[in-house]
Amino acid sequence: MRSKVIRIIILMIVDAAIVAFSSIMPLALRFGIFSMDLLYVDMAVKCLPVDIAITIIVLLVFKLYNRVWSYAGIDEMISIFKASLVIEALYVVYKLLLSIAMPRSFYVFNWVFLFMLLGGARVSIRVLRQLRAKYSNTGEQKKNVMIVGAGAAASMLIKELKFGPGICNISCIIDDNPAKKNKYIHGIPIVGNRTDILNSARQYKIDEIIIAIPSASPTTMRDIISICQEADVKVKRLPAIATSLTTSLSQTVRDVNYEDLLGRDAVVIKNQYLEDFVEGKTILVTGGGGTIGSELCRQIVANNPGRLIILDIYENGAYELQMELNRYYPEADIKVLIGSVRDYDRLESIFKEYSPDIVYHAAAHKHVPLMEYSPNEAVKNNCGGTLNLSKLADKYKVKRFVLISTDKAVRPTNVMGATKRICEMIVQTYNKMSNTEFVAVRFGNVLGSNGSVIPLFLKQIEAGGPITLTHREITRFFMTVSEAVSLVLQAGLMAKGGEIFVLDMGQPVKIYDLAVNLIKMKGYVPEKDIKIEIVGLRPGEKLYEELLMAEEGLESTANELIFIGQPININGEKFLNSLNKLIEAAVDNSNEIKTTVAKVCDTYQPQ
Repeated sequence: MRSKVIRIIILMIVDAAIVAFSSIMPLALRFGIFSMDLLYVDMAVKCLPVDIAITIIVLLVFKLYNRVWSYAGIDEMISIFKASLVIEALYVVYKLLLSIAMPRSFYVFNWVFLFMLLGGARVSIRVLRQLRAKYSNTGEQKKNVMIVGAGAAASMLIKELKFGPGICNISCIIDDNPAKKNKYIHGIPIVGNRTDILNSARQYKIDEIIIAIPSASPTTMRDIISICQEADVKVKRLPAIATSLTTSLSQTVRDVNYEDLLGRDAVVIKNQYLEDFVEGKTILVTGGGGTIGSELCRQIVANNPGRLIILDIYENGAYELQMELNRYYPEADIKVLIGSVRDYDRLESIFKEYSPDIVYHAAAHKHVPLMEYSPNEAVKNNCGGTLNLSKLADKYKVKRFVLISTDKAVRPTNVMGATKRICEMIVQTYNKMSNTEFVAVRFGNVLGSNGSVIPLFLKQIEAGGPITLTHREITRFFMTVSEAVSLVLQAGLMAKGGEIFVLDMGQPVKIYDLAVNLIKMKGYVPEKDIKIEIVGLRPGEKLYEELLMAEEGLESTANELIFIGQPININGEKFLNSLNKLIEAAVDNSNEIKTTVAKVCDTYQPQ
């Protein structure tokens, strides 16, 4: 605050000197510097206090003491032009009223000097800043930067980087618009389109590439990132301009992350519909401390539920989520409960006390290899827990029950996938028996979720490698956490009962390519700095995942990226009898549990 006041005082002193100079120079031009009429000079000097006061007051009114002159442009010069006209008009008016005679040419020259000097003094601040940026850090090696994009955002970014305090040299610009080739932005040449990135990176000895196309589609962004990574230099990107309004643009430039590699538009839910759906209702989220469960809780509590109940067996995750939600939503009614979905009595006490209107069931064992070695636990937790919740949802008249499922439930080759398929069969069976609307939501791998492949790869990269890959041709469907939760919430909104909701997740991602991109993203060279080792498929693991069984069929919805798999005919009585036998066998820790699972889930093909 003190430095701001000092800066304004200095500017006022400079303006006073400009007024004095502008009052004498017109007379020197009119009569000659050595033959000025002393009567006019004396009159000009006597008027100086009033002229200075008028000038400072007008400049204050036009807020010309509160501008950031380091970034002065056309708008600031227009303001100075208008202010100088007003100042000169007030000079003329008060001197005519007081019968102060001055040569007519005096007012014209006086205004010209005022405008030029007031503007020049302020623009000089920007010029000095640019010169300081240009010639400072001369002892340090400046990195050569390529900008991809030649739009408004790129122009703003180049100005900040070029004239800011950082040590970088903007060498060239890339843009796909052929009309812009060989033109310049702030003195920087536009040298070609994306196909010229690699050649230009070599020609200009580029150290870093910044992608400054915040409006680019995810597919375009992924393609450009892939090309940039071939140059073996650091790649960064400028996010959406809307996220940058509270700070300088250059400060928002970030490293490329794995979500940028997804390559398709995100599924977005219309929040006003969600608010209408959850407002005032009691919502229960099982597995609320996990990756999907915690994001569900965040989006639900933001839409004003009557009460949010978070149930999890893992207390640390639940506690961290509780602290976060209490900090951002202190008025929300949030209950965090520790308990297992295996414990029917514990669950019933919760249903009896809180009477939830909507249940999101995210609690599950999900790790494929671990469940291959502990199949009974997968059955107890996934099948037994879902059966417990379904019984209680029916008994306590829950309006809607949403199961979180997985693409691994389609023609499963592992116990985890088979138990999740059985969970889908449970909710479809109970949907026919109950007034509660039971639905399932099926999606692929969630980027960055606990225990998933990307955090594992990143840890391996940080440790210097190698990255361990099960098979060079293995592929998976990927989605972001926010997309996964949007799909779950959309299912809750659209459900009529018995559906399996499926997201059109685009093309599956080759895990080997993902590993290569992650290594490049971190600035390393694959197979040189970080090795990739093929270790073989793990127990129960598929090369390719599917999202829908052929017999389920597909039905489109209002959201073009979401489809519905129609319910399959299941003999409910026969299924529930075999399910109870399966759970009993798991409780007894049967050594033949996989065989029993196959009797319940006929699409299960154990390896």
